[in-house]
Amino acid sequence: MTSRSRRKLPIGIQTFRVIRDGGYYYVDKTAYARRLLDEGRHYFLSRPRRFGKSLFLDTLGELFQGSRDLFRGLDIHDRWDWSARHPVLRLSFGGGGFLEQGSLHANVMAQLDSVERRFGVAASYDTGPERLAALVEALRRKNGRSVVVLVDEYDKPILDALDAPETARANRDYLRGLYSVVKDADADIRFSFFTGVSKFSKVSLFSGLNNLLDITLEPGFSAVCGYTDRDLDTVFGPELAGLDRSAIRDWYNGYRWLGEEVYNPFDILLLFRRREFGAYWFETGTPTFLLDMLFKRRVSSVDLDGMVGSSDLLSTFDVGDIATEALLFQTGYLTITGEADLGGNRLYRLGYPNREVRQSLNESLLRYLVKDATSQAANSVRLYRLLEARDFDGLKALFQAFFSSVPHQWYTNNDIANYEGYYASVFYSYFAALGLEVTVEDSTSHGRLDMAVRFGGNVYLFEFKVVEMAGEGAALAQLREKDYAAKYRGGEGDVFLVGVEFSRKTRNVVGFEVG
Repeated sequence: MTSRSRRKLPIGIQTFRVIRDGGYYYVDKTAYARRLLDEGRHYFLSRPRRFGKSLFLDTLGELFQGSRDLFRGLDIHDRWDWSARHPVLRLSFGGGGFLEQGSLHANVMAQLDSVERRFGVAASYDTGPERLAALVEALRRKNGRSVVVLVDEYDKPILDALDAPETARANRDYLRGLYSVVKDADADIRFSFFTGVSKFSKVSLFSGLNNLLDITLEPGFSAVCGYTDRDLDTVFGPELAGLDRSAIRDWYNGYRWLGEEVYNPFDILLLFRRREFGAYWFETGTPTFLLDMLFKRRVSSVDLDGMVGSSDLLSTFDVGDIATEALLFQTGYLTITGEADLGGNRLYRLGYPNREVRQSLNESLLRYLVKDATSQAANSVRLYRLLEARDFDGLKALFQAFFSSVPHQWYTNNDIANYEGYYASVFYSYFAALGLEVTVEDSTSHGRLDMAVRFGGNVYLFEFKVVEMAGEGAALAQLREKDYAAKYRGGEGDVFLVGVEFSRKTRNVVGFEVG
């Protein structure tokens, strides 16, 4: 689609027919569908929430049902045999609750009831796997063509119950039996596609379905969901007037699965509707479980932007065994920013995808720590104003007030092995939550600087030390001795050296020297 006329924005619409018939913008993903159909039969794709997985699945369904008119003008239209129509059996676990015993089974039975009514077939079994298997066979016999099985949000019954491990395991085991039908009924199935947020271990969930081809980290399918830069400039070209193109990229681009970077569609559509930047995707989810985990595992916010994981680690996800890196990556809070081969072992560097996630997640971390959203917001506003005024005495007082406000039980319930890292992470989160450019452990010719912050054309270089006595001046002395400022001189603004010292005894800032 290259038309420059404005169309309707498909906000929250996951139905291909509605979008195509209703005059909405549509980013053509059918070239990916064609490749999938040419190259294999059974696939799995993991992407974070609100990335367009359901719409792509619905597009596949309409394709197999032979809805030719919906595909006019799209890549696949002249490359598909529209006479070969297949029955499509679709399951979606996006709705409903799965915490009560038997709720998952009831949900599956209700969905299979709906399929049977739609196709006019019946299966007499009252157990999920047996009924699904009988239904697949019945559909193939009645229609004379093999069946297409599409499963959306395949993992939601497990994710919903992670805080209740026994229920989560029961749901996982139930789904393992249900999904194994796809392998056992291979002769009756033309194509299958599973999507979800997480990638559970094959041993735990897909042991009975080991014929799925996982395309999550295949570079050629990196943009199968999401919008690319080209999509914004062509399909959504009429919406760009009046918006800063580089700011759009800074705020929302950057999700990467080893191939082309993409934008989250939900962010882009809300931006075009409201004409102002905001954390639209982040605000649709409540990352309480994520914050709980980060604090329980003592993960510093400084460490988030630079984690390293192998492909196996990023796929390690099971009830009671969720790697921090895997959870952050699969849920979309971190993305792949680099890769390396170490003796045949593929390692991936993870980092924040964009400003929205970096800013919003750090804001949430601060709010979680303070337990007072009003106080946290006020502190952030004050920090910005103090930086504008270059009021370093005020900055010292602000951070002293912040650390004093942290509930005492937080310290007593957390054995902080790395006090320097903890205090540095608080500073980092405050600056990152303002959307400022923050670099941690920046390498210079003289060593590694703890943190650099760019604001208003100026650069602030921080060194953090935990001391036994106040007034030692060790942090500022190191900044001067190592001449960390040499790398930053020559710009238009000023370079400030800020040595910050913390007392292990008082758990607060006792030194704040500027040079």
